[in-house]
Amino acid sequence: MPEMSRRVGAFTDSVIRRMTRISDETPGSINLSQGFPDFDPPQVVLDAMRQMSGGGEQHQYPITFGSKKLRDCIAAKYSPRAGRQIDPEEEVVVTCGGTEAMMAAMMSVCNPGDRVIVFSPFYENYGTDAILSGAVPVYVPLKPPTYEFDPAELEAAFRQDVKAIIVCNPSNPCGKVFTREELQYIEDLAEKYDAFVITDEVYEHIVFDPWKHVMAASLPGAWERTITCNSLSKTFSITGWRIGFVIAPPEVTECIKKVHDFLTIGAPAPLQEAICAAFTLGEDYYDDLKASYTRKRALFCAGLDALGLPHSVPQGSYFVMADIGPFLEKEKFAGWTDLQFCEWMIREVGVAAVPGSSFFAEDVNNLIRLHFARSEASLTEAVGRLQKLKRYL
Repeated sequence: MPEMSRRVGAFTDSVIRRMTRISDETPGSINLSQGFPDFDPPQVVLDAMRQMSGGGEQHQYPITFGSKKLRDCIAAKYSPRAGRQIDPEEEVVVTCGGTEAMMAAMMSVCNPGDRVIVFSPFYENYGTDAILSGAVPVYVPLKPPTYEFDPAELEAAFRQDVKAIIVCNPSNPCGKVFTREELQYIEDLAEKYDAFVITDEVYEHIVFDPWKHVMAASLPGAWERTITCNSLSKTFSITGWRIGFVIAPPEVTECIKKVHDFLTIGAPAPLQEAICAAFTLGEDYYDDLKASYTRKRALFCAGLDALGLPHSVPQGSYFVMADIGPFLEKEKFAGWTDLQFCEWMIREVGVAAVPGSSFFAEDVNNLIRLHFARSEASLTEAVGRLQKLKRYL
């Protein structure tokens, strides 16, 4: 057999999705690994989806770069946030989820050998996106417990002739919300060193007081070099619909449209039409979403506190990083990796998590990621099961 692609050999399958598969194979396990909700989308969205289930053109190919109705909705929502009028024809591309948005953006701006800055910890796709684009990731650490970057370290990375920086805000997995000042510093460095800023803003509406989400492209001088990748999956609890989008200047979207066309052709046509109903929801919906996740965060973090497990308190997103170091110091777990601990926890405790090592460029073995995008009843059950770990401390 001929040699397989060396690019593919440079990474493994998704550890997040692998943990979901193990959880699915374990009867009764509660999946707090892969971040998808166990509750329904808004009723108006479900009703619109049912209406789209009949016959009609919506079941055929849409315009490649997204249905006009959906692009109009996206432009109308994000123009005030961006502080400028977004052109739905020239500055919006609908993609198959935020994952394809990021991949299409990377493939559009990167040439083989280009360097791309990635903050560590990072969502596992970013390093892989760089490799598949032929680029080389340059990792800059976010320092716990608040996960702030060192300005000098970041500028040193920019000096390595980088083509772009990826900024996840709010951040998966650590829950950091970048401040306006931090984002402006990043944008200023990108201008100084002539680089793109590629943002992943899928958790924009899951931000906890007193932190606020700032659209990076809205900052002074940022629009011309910022590529905003986003998704409707987390805001409306439709992770399986795979509706994402990119907002960027026309010169950038022109390239992204070409990559997207040959990568996936288009996102699901009937679901593009159905999700437009979500844009009729008022601010009350977003206020309720925030309040709901605030309660879930409090419930889940209180459970980890009762267990005596050190953990982060996210500023945004629905992820918590928990420190399993106290367990790994015990004789029972001596020599274990975080992956082994997570696999054991699924089988013996009935709760699935993701080993933290899959998110760090550094050698980290003592952290796991859990999420609280579950009903309060499911979280209460999960917290109760986690208390079984006390016997090992």
